[in-house]
Amino acid sequence: MSAKQWPSDWMRAALGLCVLRTLAAGPTYGYAIAAALEANGFGAIKGGTLYPLLTRCEAAGWIAVEWRVGAGGPERKYLSLTDAGRDELATQTANWRDFTGTVLAHLDNTPTGSTARTTGTDKS
Repeated sequence: MSAKQWPSDWMRAALGLCVLRTLAAGPTYGYAIAAALEANGFGAIKGGTLYPLLTRCEAAGWIAVEWRVGAGGPERKYLSLTDAGRDELATQTANWRDFTGTVLAHLDNTPTGSTARTTGTDKS
């Protein structure tokens, strides 16, 4: 079974937050972040999407970079959350919960008068 393909605009909206959350578990490198996101149902994240995002997070001061010797290979660029990154994660998480709560409330409720418009029975 192939991974679900989420709409690209949904992925763009959520990916930064999900990357910060992945880094909250501890220092890691780009490929491992992509693998963790894929394992958690986000599908394959291309390097052309992930690495510019990581660069923006670094420029914002949310992540720190450290080069480490690789096991039998070249050095790897390890990334970790800074204090500012942890604060940003907390802020974005709270905002995302509020936003998704609003969206779900809207989807679960039919506003007064909308039934006639959606069922085609509106006589006006």
